[in-house]
This record gives sequence, structure tokens and C-alpha cells, in this order.
Amino acid sequence: MKLSSAIVGEQAGPLEHRVDARWVMAYSAALGELNPDAVPHPLFPVCYEWPVSRSIRELPALQPIAGLLVHAQHELLIHRALKADETVHCSVRIVTARQRGPGAFVVYRFETRDASGAALTTSDFGALYRGVQLDCDAGEPVKDPVPAALALHSIGEIQVPATAAHVYTECARIWNPIHTDVAYARAAGLPDIILHGTATLAYSVSTLLREFRVEAAAVRRVACRFSGMVLMPSTLSVRAAQEGRAIQFETSNANGEAVISRGSLLLE
Repeated sequence: MKLSSAIVGEQAGPLEHRVDARWVMAYSAALGELNPDAVPHPLFPVCYEWPVSRSIRELPALQPIAGLLVHAQHELLIHRALKADETVHCSVRIVTARQRGPGAFVVYRFETRDASGAALTTSDFGALYRGVQLDCDAGEPVKDPVPAALALHSIGEIQVPATAAHVYTECARIWNPIHTDVAYARAAGLPDIILHGTATLAYSVSTLLREFRVEAAAVRRVACRFSGMVLMPSTLSVRAAQEGRAIQFETSNANGEAVISRGSLLLE
């Protein structure tokens, strides 16, 4: 399969969303958390980013390779804490296309503003299209997450139930069949349905917030590389360390293999 770098610059949106309390609480419930005060989880922005991402992925150049996409890395900047019951406007544009060994690496940048037009969140979603050949590199340089510089130590385990992907799909309102349809996932070359990368990241961030006693509203940046698939059920372990406003972490499966590497949180 081949891909043209002419996709760089393509954009979609903005789409308007009402971030109601029910949606916020449902997202927390998908992570096994009660949230009666409807305080948005730091990873909640992935929920309102999904609808506009579907618009741009319907480009003729991307439709034939849609099933080859894996979420490779992620960077979320939170300009101010999100609140329940506010209206947001989210747009997306493709800012980078680079050839990598396993395939074509494409960065989708999501920019979200509040009702006044002020910047709310910015996300760089790094997608790897497995086995796809890019004609040439184009766009901005890739901002790869940096390796951990701190000595990480074990802070806890995450029990991922067999139903995790289905529950996360419905509560986050992110519908991608590789996470819920076994036949589709296997046709895409996967061994089975896999957990969303953002769900693995959200589970990990929740573990960090509890361990380091950090309020969700204090998180200003989340970044990581997705290093492996998470099948269900499974047990994950998180290793982390904090220095000042920065927390570095990685998440591994039961075999000790990293599923999230180069993870970092920056606090206000």
C-alpha cells in the first residue's frame, strides 16, 4: 500500500460538543472510577476529538489503509482544566507525514477551543499505518516522547477486565471495531480485539494521580509512546517517579513487556 504526502495540511472541523456531566461520569466509570462531582479526567479530551477524526480519516487517500492504523504515540497539552457542562469546538489537521521502518507515520493535531474562542486542549495523535509506503516526508518535524531520565519504581497494578474495550467504547463514545469486533481485528492482522491505547494511558494516568496525590485539574501535559498491544483480560503494572512538577512512567504487561514507554506528566 502507498500513501501520498499530499495529505499534510488536510483538515476538518471544527465540530461543536457539549461536555455534559453524564459523559464525564461515564468516562470515569469506564476506568472503574466513581466521579459524582463530574470532574473531567485528564484524558477526557480524546472523547471529543474522535468525531472530527472520523471526518478526516474518510479522505480517499486514507480510507483504503484505515484498518492498518495503530496509535503509536500521543501528546496532550491542557491549556486550562476542562469543566463539565461547557461547550467546546474541536478541529483537526494533518501536520506531519514521515516514513518509518514499520510503515507511514502520520501526526493528526487536534485543537480545541472553549465557547469564548480560548485554547483549551491541543493533542498530537501519532498514527502508524503498518506496511504503508510514503512517497516522501513532509510537514513538521516529529516530536518523539523522551526516554525516562529518573529511576522508576513500582507504584501499582491495573486489572483490565475482559469487557474493558467494550465498556470504554460506549462510555468514551469512541467506536473503532478493532476494539470490539474479533473478526474485524483479525482481518486487520491483530491476534484479537485490543484495548484502546487511550484507555491504557487513562488507566495509567489514574494510577499516577492516586499514587502521587495529584488532582486531575492540575495536569497540563500528558505524553507517551505506545509500545505494545493490550489483550483482555490482563494485568498491567506501572512504574514511575516524580521530580518537581514532572512525573515519568512506563506501563508493562504481565510478561514485563512495555505497553506504554517514555510516559510523562507535567503538572501546573
